[in-house]
Order: sequence, then structure tokens, then C-alpha cells
Amino acid sequence: MGGLGPGVGGFEILVIGLVALLVVGPKDLPMLMRKVGQFVGKARAMANEFRASFDEMARQSELDELRKEVEALRSGQGMHALGVDADEAFKDIRKELEAPLDAPALTGPEPSPVATGVDEWPDAAAVPAPEPEPAPKPAAKPRAKKKTAETDAARPKAKRTKKVDL
Repeated sequence: MGGLGPGVGGFEILVIGLVALLVVGPKDLPMLMRKVGQFVGKARAMANEFRASFDEMARQSELDELRKEVEALRSGQGMHALGVDADEAFKDIRKELEAPLDAPALTGPEPSPVATGVDEWPDAAAVPAPEPEPAPKPAAKPRAKKKTAETDAARPKAKRTKKVDL
């Protein structure tokens, strides 16, 4: 879809430009092209505005549908009973949730653990493994002494002389 629209390519635009040059003339051609550009700009702005309003209407219709669905859920429409089996399952779950924590579970006796090896004893996991000894820290480097007036006075200063080529 190159050019101005479907079916109008580069060659057709060239022919239209040559005809406009011959009909209008080279003196008035820039003014005509400016007017055509302004017209195309206005047409594009109107198309964009139409597209935006169409998108807004589509968004509003989707929101209306969602509002209707939410209202239907609030009022209980469209909901079906699950049945006797589901009600009993929910009652069992509620009974387990409301049971005190200290009471044993109603599911039956819990099987006693069977030890098949030394590593499987319950106490084995509670004993922490010995921690490795920390590596010794490297010795600190001696710090350089700060310069003071006394150390500067004790050291003789060497005089520098420039060599001058004559």
C-alpha cells in the first residue's frame, strides 16, 4: 500500500505531478501543493478522531457487558446448586477447619514411623552438623607514619639546582 492509497503508486504520482505542473503552472504549483497538504492533514485528523470515537464506543460496550455480568453474579443469577455430594464435602472441610488445634485429627490413627537406618531417626535431623573453623585473618599491614613538623625538621632538605645551557 505505497503512495496515497491502493492502486496509486510512484509512477501514477509522477504523472499527476506533471499534469498539475502543466495545468497550474510552475508559479502557482507550490501554493496548490500546500493546499493539498493541508486538506490531506485535515482528512487524516478526521479519520483519527473517527477511529478514537469508535474505539471508545467499543470500550463502553465491553464495560457494559462486564457490569451486567458482575450484577448477575451479585444477585445470584446464573449460579447452579452443586449437589448433595459437594455440600457434604464442604461440611467435612468446615468441620476440620473449625476443630481445635489440640484435638487429634478425625481421619484415623496415624501410622508410627518405622526406622530402617541410622539416618532416618527423627532426632538425627535435629542435631546440627559441626561448623567448620573460620580461616585465620591475614596480618594487618603496618600503617605509614603521618608527617609532622618534627619529622620534617629532622630530615635535611636537598636543594635542587637547574642546569642552564649557555
